[in-house]
Amino acid sequence: MRDAAARRGAPGRNAVVMTMGALHEGHATLIRAARARVGEDGFVVVTVFVNPLQFGAGEDLDRYPRTLDADLELALGAGASVVFAPSVDEVYPGGEPQVRVTAGPMGERLEGASRPGHFDGMLTVVAKLLHLTAPDLALFGQKDAQQLALIRRMVRDLNFPVEVVGVETVREEDGLALSSRNRYLSAGERRTALALSRALFAGRERLAAQEALRARADALPNGRDRAGNRAEALSRLGEARAAADAHAVAQAAECAGAGAVRAAARAVLDEAAKAEPPLTLDYLALVDPADFTEVADDHDGEAVLAVAARVGSTRLIDNIPLRFGPPSPESPTLGATK
Repeated sequence: MRDAAARRGAPGRNAVVMTMGALHEGHATLIRAARARVGEDGFVVVTVFVNPLQFGAGEDLDRYPRTLDADLELALGAGASVVFAPSVDEVYPGGEPQVRVTAGPMGERLEGASRPGHFDGMLTVVAKLLHLTAPDLALFGQKDAQQLALIRRMVRDLNFPVEVVGVETVREEDGLALSSRNRYLSAGERRTALALSRALFAGRERLAAQEALRARADALPNGRDRAGNRAEALSRLGEARAAADAHAVAQAAECAGAGAVRAAARAVLDEAAKAEPPLTLDYLALVDPADFTEVADDHDGEAVLAVAARVGSTRLIDNIPLRFGPPSPESPTLGATK
C-alpha cells in the first residue's frame, strides 16, 4: 500500500473509500464520487476489510458476505486506482489492539446502545486506514449517518489532515436503501423491510406539510399573530381561502413540530409490526446531527430521522436528513467537512 501511495497522484488529489466488501451500487457511487473529486490523474484507494472489532457477540461476522473477486471488478470499474484488502493479521498483528479509539457519549446512543463497542471498533479501524492510505479526502455514505458523524468528530478532535465527504444514500427503485445485508432478505421479508424507507418518507412529507403551513401563515395579514384572529379578520374581508388557511394553521399548531414527524413515521412502522413476517423495531429517532441527541418538539435547524429494525434475522438501518424551519446560510451541511 505504501509503495502504491508513493506513486500516487498530485497532493490534494488523493481519496479513500472504506468498505467491508460485498460491494454494490452504493459503493460504486462512492467510488465514482471520489474519482470525480480527484480527477483522472488523482489516486483513489478502495479498502476492503471485514473488521472484527465492530461486530458484537451474536452478530453476523462469520456470515458477512466475502466476495473479493466481484469487489475488485466493481471497484476498478467504478474508478478505483487500487484496492487494499488486508488480512485481519495484517491490520491487527498480535491479536486485538490494546490501544483503541473511543467514540465517547455519541457512540453510546442509538446504534451504540444497540451494539455496545461497535463504534469504538469502527473508529479504531478507520483511524488505522487513514494512517495507512494518507488521503486528502475520505468519502462515506450518509446511510450510516451516526458513523459519518463520529468519523467527522474523530477527524476534528484528533486533527487528522483529511476532508470527510458524505455522499447521499443510494436506494433501489422501491426505496430500500442499498445494503450488503439486503441479500439476506426473502421476498416476504423484503416487502416488510420497505416500511423503513416508507416511514422516513412519511416523516419527511409531514414536515413538508408543516413547513408549507408555516410559510402560508407568515404570508397572512398580522404575520404570526394568533391564527384565530387572522381567520376572523380575513373572513370580514371575504378572503375565504386565506381564512381557511389561517384555520388550518391554528389546527396544525396543536400537532406540529418534531413530535408530529416522529408520529407520522411511527404509524408506518406500527403497521409493519403487524405484517407477516413482522418488523421488529429497534429504534426510531429524530436527532441533532452534531451529537445524535433527540431534538425538542420546537426544534429549528438540521435533523436526522433515523430508524433501525429487524426483519427475520436481518437487522437494517436507514435515515434521511431533514430541515426544520427556513434554510439559513449558517446552517451546517450534511455533505462535507474538514
